[in-house]
Amino acid sequence: MSIPERFLGGWHRLLYFSLGVILLTGSSGCNGGKRMPRAPETTAMAEDLERIARNANPRKNEYLSDRRVEKLREALNQPLPSRRRLGLKVLLASSLLNAGYSEQAVTAYREVKTTLKQKMPKQMEKRGLWIRKQIALSFLRIGEQENCLENHTIDSCLFPIRDGGVHKIKRGSRKAKEVLLKILEDYPHDLDAKWLLNIASMTLGEYPDGIPEQWRVPPETFEADYQIERFVDVAGRHELDVNALAGGVVVADFNRDGRFDIMVSSMGLRDQLRLFRGTKEGTFQEVTKAAGLMGLVGGLNLIHADYNNDGYPDVLVLRGGWFGSQGRHPNSLLRNDGDGTFTDVTRSAGLYSRYPTQTATWFDYDLDGHLDLFIGNETWKREYPCELYHNNGDGTFDEVAREAGVRVIGLVKGVVSADINNDRYPELYISRMTEPNLLFENRGSKPKESSDGWRRFTDITERAGVAEPDHSFPAWFWDYNNDGWQDLFVAGYRMDGVGDVLADYLGREHDAELPRLYRNNGDGTFEDVTKEAHLDRIVYAMGANYGDLDNDGFQDFYVGTGDPDLSMLMPNRMFRNAEGEVFQDVTSSGGFGHLQKGHGIAFVDVDQDGDQDIYEVMGGAYTGDVYRNAFYENPGGDNHWLKLKLVGNETNRGAIGVRVKVVTAGPDGTREIHRTVRTGGSFGSDSLIQEIGLGDAGSIERVRVHWPVSDQERTYLGLELDRAYRIIEGKAKAEELALQSVRLGHERDVAR
Repeated sequence: MSIPERFLGGWHRLLYFSLGVILLTGSSGCNGGKRMPRAPETTAMAEDLERIARNANPRKNEYLSDRRVEKLREALNQPLPSRRRLGLKVLLASSLLNAGYSEQAVTAYREVKTTLKQKMPKQMEKRGLWIRKQIALSFLRIGEQENCLENHTIDSCLFPIRDGGVHKIKRGSRKAKEVLLKILEDYPHDLDAKWLLNIASMTLGEYPDGIPEQWRVPPETFEADYQIERFVDVAGRHELDVNALAGGVVVADFNRDGRFDIMVSSMGLRDQLRLFRGTKEGTFQEVTKAAGLMGLVGGLNLIHADYNNDGYPDVLVLRGGWFGSQGRHPNSLLRNDGDGTFTDVTRSAGLYSRYPTQTATWFDYDLDGHLDLFIGNETWKREYPCELYHNNGDGTFDEVAREAGVRVIGLVKGVVSADINNDRYPELYISRMTEPNLLFENRGSKPKESSDGWRRFTDITERAGVAEPDHSFPAWFWDYNNDGWQDLFVAGYRMDGVGDVLADYLGREHDAELPRLYRNNGDGTFEDVTKEAHLDRIVYAMGANYGDLDNDGFQDFYVGTGDPDLSMLMPNRMFRNAEGEVFQDVTSSGGFGHLQKGHGIAFVDVDQDGDQDIYEVMGGAYTGDVYRNAFYENPGGDNHWLKLKLVGNETNRGAIGVRVKVVTAGPDGTREIHRTVRTGGSFGSDSLIQEIGLGDAGSIERVRVHWPVSDQERTYLGLELDRAYRIIEGKAKAEELALQSVRLGHERDVAR
């Protein structure tokens, strides 16, 4: 096993019950123009990745479910003791389900059930419920595959399921419902079964009246705290509904033509990285081949930055997360060559290493004008320390984690950086699973009188009060209350089973790990305001990011929920920031409650009409748990906005770390809106253009920009509402930019 049992969801964990189960011992189309010759270093990386894929061991990497099925079948063709044979059959049934062979999984689980009844009745008493749930889950998966994937609509798997989300082919959910009803007759208080029964009934169009009252979840349970207009998924219309596994996303203007492009990854060992270029017609053209990216595969997350200050966004591909000892994959630094192509410069830049990871942050920790890189690695049985790479300013990096005091060991799932004390120097936060998180203060420049033992970063976690939650995943810094200080959000990541989600909705007790919202006190400490902000609820997040849904000037957030375990069916959730006081769940009103697993998320005004749209990479970790990516178009509103493209000279060219304060005048007087330039949260990468909602402002009084390297603060007057401007470090005037707006459009009744 690559993941210790304590990390796994309820049903999946039970797979390894004491039946003598032992582990065995012993690509997508990419069109878009003329294919460009790959640089030698890119070719070398592609060959390296192919070797890793070819030599991957399904005995040690449980997520290679299709390969594991083959190995298990080979083993079962050999003479085996009866208990070992039964154990391997259980593992085969699970692997079949995870590989997407749902029909075969039903048969395999039924065979195990029959064997237990006949030969091991005591084990059947202990494990029969789990097997029955697995059979129900296999039928649910059949329904998803035949409907949500093969007969996909924009309402597919959108919770609460209704309209076009109701299944046309009902056999899978019908059988699942029958099994779940029988389970509840025997175990009437089982919350896992009750939750899945309500979902199955929704897919059949039989919710709520088609569910016995004692197991019916009232529809009002899922009502939004606040009503917003529906965001419609237009991914299919633009052929952006990539059907793949968990991965990352970057939305940026890679070729500087004024339109946004989209790069997506998928964690499969041979899943091609893909690039879609925005066109003036409002469509997207896949240009993966033309960009020289062929053979660059895998990647659970992506994060971009202009590391060489040439004005073109570069991309870091992060690989190996969740794979344990099998996750020793190299990351890729993709240099944007400015001619529509990318070159993998990982080796020549000095970034080549082979540790499992999915998280990193770009930040200029020493304020020399060049972006440095911190990579959070996952330690399982063997130690894989985190890495800090200092940018030398010549295209190369030096690894200095030990010298800087941040050679952290742990199961790191998120890293983010921000200047929490407004002294210009960015701090570093590390989110770990199963142990306390860490906050490192950046001590600034080395004093002349210091000894050789001086460390740039010092651990201030205890003093700051931000160690929790002990089981955590994505995180981000933001100024959620617009007071000029960077606050912190950390998502919890521990549940006993999907029934905890229902318990949370119903207000019942559960043991799941809750998130933390920490408000910055401005004195180096933070206050836990999770409960008073109404966020003391399960936010079982993997992918996550934040933005401004309604242009009111307060930043909202969206979480892609789930677990590798296929039983963990729960809606992705959107929370609206109500004036920096509380957060309102707007999942159902906005149409964001996707039941499939969500990962990389980006908030960007892709159509450049003034409001932020949302792209989300979907899919799980097991080879059969694929799903189509979503692209939610913002329906718009009446609030005003301002766009700022900030360009550094002494500060890094992309302006990461630059602080912006917008002062507006409106019906209730003046207000301040604060932003810091970054790509967002730890799982998803936004454009660096600042897209700032201004609410009901009547005018912009002034915009103040602080550049951390030069320590210059400049005020700009005369900026107008609903306009875009370029602001260059050192220049006194803002330059108005013409937006290249496009029409995304949507067709509610078109299925893809």
